[in-house]
Amino acid sequence: MITLHYNPGSANLAVHVLLHELGTPFELALVDRQAEAQKAPAYLKLNPNGLIPVLVDTRGGSELVLYETAAILMHLADTHSAARLCPALGGAERAHYYKWMVWLTNTLQATLIHYFYPERMVADHNAAGAAEVKQRAMARVGLLLEQVDAQLASHGQPWLLGANFTAVDPLAWMLTRWTRNFTERPARDFAHIAAYQQRMLARPAVQAAIAAEGLQAPHG
Repeated sequence: MITLHYNPGSANLAVHVLLHELGTPFELALVDRQAEAQKAPAYLKLNPNGLIPVLVDTRGGSELVLYETAAILMHLADTHSAARLCPALGGAERAHYYKWMVWLTNTLQATLIHYFYPERMVADHNAAGAAEVKQRAMARVGLLLEQVDAQLASHGQPWLLGANFTAVDPLAWMLTRWTRNFTERPARDFAHIAAYQQRMLARPAVQAAIAAEGLQAPHG
């Protein structure tokens, strides 16, 4: 059985979507952030960083505990090869798949974290510094979204890598969704991303994950 430890709308959303895409049995385990459950000893045994999500995979008689969203997505795509959610090994398409998976996590998501948690980047009680970090992070995200929009424009196909939906797409959609409350250049202001978001929202797997997590519009 696969268990996804999640909190509604958090970085688990991409994994949740992919699990529905795969149609594989799984269960959800809520991590109540309001109760700081992510800091509880039992959860820290799963992820010592106290971050969400964690995926526990007990298929095959052994237990795999995995954290980091991109790692989970790649694991699921690799272990469900029949679904063809990642390009074949050894080719240029696979190399670009790795590139975008890492870029989305290490560049776009990391910058979004500065926007959502600017206080982490300044001294305690430095409200003015935190506000500056937040503003600069939002501006930086806008520049990064230009790259996503340009990638979609470059091939004119439905999905981030081209004609085929891959495990990169739930991650890209989730991160663009996180900009929905931006006061400057949210993802929906970019024509190709906005159309991409609508294509994602039309997928039954995305609709199922949104419903299960109780997420409210807007989603882009």
